[in-house]
Amino acid sequence: MSENLRVRYAPSPTGHLHIGGARTALFDYLLARRFGGQFVVRFEDTDQTRHKESGIQDQLDGLKWLGLDWDESVDIGGPYGPYRQTERLDLYRPFTEKMLAEGTAYHCYCSEEELEQERAEQEASGATLGYSGRCRHLTAEQIAAFKAEGRKPTVRFKVPAGRTIAFEDKIRGHVEFGTDDIQDFIIARPDGIPMYNFAVILDDYLMKINLVIRGEEHLTNTPRQILLYEALGMPVPEFAHVSLILNQDRKKMSKRDETTLQFMNQYNEKGYLPEAVLNFIVLLGWSPVGEQEIFSKEELIAQFDLDRVSKSPAVFDMEKLNWMNGHYMKSADPERIVAICLPHLQKAGYLPEILTDEQRAWATSLIKLNQEKMQFGEQIVELSELFFRDHVEIEDEEAKAILTEESAPVVLRSFLAQIEQAEELTAETVKALLKNVQKETGYKGKPLFMATRVALTGQMHGPDLNETVALLGREKVTNRLSSLLS
Repeated sequence: MSENLRVRYAPSPTGHLHIGGARTALFDYLLARRFGGQFVVRFEDTDQTRHKESGIQDQLDGLKWLGLDWDESVDIGGPYGPYRQTERLDLYRPFTEKMLAEGTAYHCYCSEEELEQERAEQEASGATLGYSGRCRHLTAEQIAAFKAEGRKPTVRFKVPAGRTIAFEDKIRGHVEFGTDDIQDFIIARPDGIPMYNFAVILDDYLMKINLVIRGEEHLTNTPRQILLYEALGMPVPEFAHVSLILNQDRKKMSKRDETTLQFMNQYNEKGYLPEAVLNFIVLLGWSPVGEQEIFSKEELIAQFDLDRVSKSPAVFDMEKLNWMNGHYMKSADPERIVAICLPHLQKAGYLPEILTDEQRAWATSLIKLNQEKMQFGEQIVELSELFFRDHVEIEDEEAKAILTEESAPVVLRSFLAQIEQAEELTAETVKALLKNVQKETGYKGKPLFMATRVALTGQMHGPDLNETVALLGREKVTNRLSSLLS
C-alpha cells in the first residue's frame, strides 16, 4: 500500500447514502486509517437534472451515522478544495484547452438529431454502434459554417486505434481492454462543463488520489480514464473494482426491493445500531481470516485489506443482519435502546408524544424487558403489543390446551385473589404472590407459571413473567383473569 495513501468517496448528491456507496466509503476509510492515509469525500454535482439540494448533507449524515469521519470535504475543507465539482469548473478549463491545442481532443459539431440518425443507420446496416468520428477532420470552412449556424460544439477525446489498455486491479487482477472497442467520447459539454470521465480524472489528479475504490459498474470507464491520464501526461492511480451487492434472490437490487434495506436512513429509522450495520456491510465482500464475524471498528481498521475482498457478488442476507444487530442490542447500554425504541411506540400510538415521568419510567421498564429479544428498535411495537390491547388473544392450539387443564382455573383464581389483595405490583411482589399461589394450590412449575403466562399474554414464551405481570398492572391483570375465569 502507498506510503502516502489518498483515497476518495465521490458520490453524486442525488439522495440518501446507498448501501453500495456506504461499503465503498467504508473500504476507503478502513484502508486510510490502517495505513495512515487520507480519506477524502467530494461530490460530483455537475448533473443538475439529478442533483438534490439536500443530497450533499444527506450523504454526509449517512456517513456520520455509520461512524465514519474524513480528512477533507465540503464541511471541513482541505488543501485540494473545493470539494464539489460545480465549484471547480475554472480548474477544468485549462486541461480542455490543452487537449484541444495538442490535438488529443477536438470539437464536435454534430447535433443530437444527426447522432440519432447515425445510430439508426448503424442499426439498419448491422454496423457497430457508436460515434463514427465524423468531426475528427473538419476543414476550416466546415467549422466556420457550423459556427455561422450558431452550433455550440462538444469536445471529444480522440481515441487511439489498435491499442491494448491493461492494468492490475487490486481486486480483479489483470484486466485488458482494446481501444478499437471504444469510440471517440465526449469529455466536455457545449457549456464547457466536463463529462464524468474527464472530471473524475482531473479531480483525482488534482487531489493526488492514488487508489480509486469503486463499484464494478465503473470497470468499463477505466480504459477511457487511463487514456485521458496518458494524454495529459498524468500518473495513473491504482484501481480496485468492488462487486455488486445482490438481493436475497441473487438479483440486482431495485428501488422497490423489499428484501433489502438499501439506504442508511432506513436503518436509522428502523432502529438498527450503526456499529452493527458497519460490521454487516464490511462483510458484504470482505472475508476476515478465521471464523470471527463480530468486529469493532478498531478491529476492522487493524485487519482490513483489499487482498481478502472477493471478486464475486455479495448477497444481502436480512436474517444475518438482524442476528448481528440483535447481538449488538443485547450488549448495548439499556438507556440507548430506550432512546431508539420510544419513538416507535409513540408512532404506533401506544404512547403520547409528551410523556409524564411515570409514563416514561413505565415505558423504560417495558423496553428493557424486551431488550434481549429485540433484533432492531422497530420490533418493540410487535413485542410489546400485548401490553396495550384490551383482550388476550391466545396464540395457538397448544397455548389454548394449557388453559383447559384441570389445574388452570384453580391456579388463576388463587392468583386473582392474591393480585386483588396486594398493596403494590413489582417484580418482587409478583414473585412472592406466585409463591403464595403455589403453597395454596399445591401446583408449581408448568401448571403454575405457564397457565399464568398464557392467561395474561396469550403466549407460551416471553420475557420474565414477574416483570411482565408488574408492567401489565393491577387493572389489566385483574380484567384479563376475571374475563377468562368467567
